[in-house]
Amino acid sequence: MKSHFQQTVIEVIYIKFFNLEWYRIFLYTARYKNLTKAANELHITQPSVSYAIKQMEDSLGLKLFHRLSKGVELTEEGRALLEYVEPSLVMLDSAQKHLHDLKQLNEGEVRIGASDSLIKNLLLPQLNAFHKQYPGIRIRLSHGKTHEITKRLKEGEIDCALVHMPIDDPQLSIQTLATLEDCFVVGRAFQELANRSLTAKELAELPFILLSPESSTRLFVDHWFAGKRLSVKPDIELGSIDLLSEFARLGYGVAFISRSFVIEEIQKGELFELQLDDPPPPRNIGFAIHRDMRLSVAADSFIRMLRILD
Repeated sequence: MKSHFQQTVIEVIYIKFFNLEWYRIFLYTARYKNLTKAANELHITQPSVSYAIKQMEDSLGLKLFHRLSKGVELTEEGRALLEYVEPSLVMLDSAQKHLHDLKQLNEGEVRIGASDSLIKNLLLPQLNAFHKQYPGIRIRLSHGKTHEITKRLKEGEIDCALVHMPIDDPQLSIQTLATLEDCFVVGRAFQELANRSLTAKELAELPFILLSPESSTRLFVDHWFAGKRLSVKPDIELGSIDLLSEFARLGYGVAFISRSFVIEEIQKGELFELQLDDPPPPRNIGFAIHRDMRLSVAADSFIRMLRILD
């Protein structure tokens, strides 16, 4: 059961909507037990303090302070109110500080989705730059294939995503971030093939190492072969670009990988790029956000930095 006093306070708060500053004035007056000292601490006039206290007492229909010759003392009702006001204002001050820190990018988080290969080869350098500039921002990475990532984005589980294009989805806003040129690479076991230009038919007859069927890269290369009325059944299917290049280097067959992801291995002579009469076209990588979801200050700042670095 609520006391008469508690019920009165609730009615005033929810029906009459007290001026929040009155509570702060009440708190300081209770703390210093003097209207003038409270006014000095709040940087307002003493009559303003007196007026606020009177308004509170009139609204509540209760006396909150005993007026004494040298100051004021809380009444029993005033002490009861103080038990609510003091922790409430502490929480509000903490909330305001937290919001200020979010606005100033001292706190917050950015939730990003991308495949492992895109995180490593495209996103990581930019994440490092952002983390160095805003060390208080927590970066949450969610890995997966493009269709998985876009699903999480539309459900609000992440703020933004790196995706393989094209994607036609009215819920998403997608901006081109990078263009990837893919290549077919082999190890020393097939090195002689790199000395001449191959047709797609010759290429299709070789043993293949490809990503799993549901990946965007696998769908792309399968579609490219299908456009030439060819199909490839890989000997090895993997879920990692690093494993693709490693198996190719060890001589298990041909791997289909974005050139920028294995440029160092090609330059070192660990992998060899096959030359084709009609190579696959370049692919675009997009940066996607939800059209109808407002971004946090941290996420918005990260996206603006990506656009600058692009």
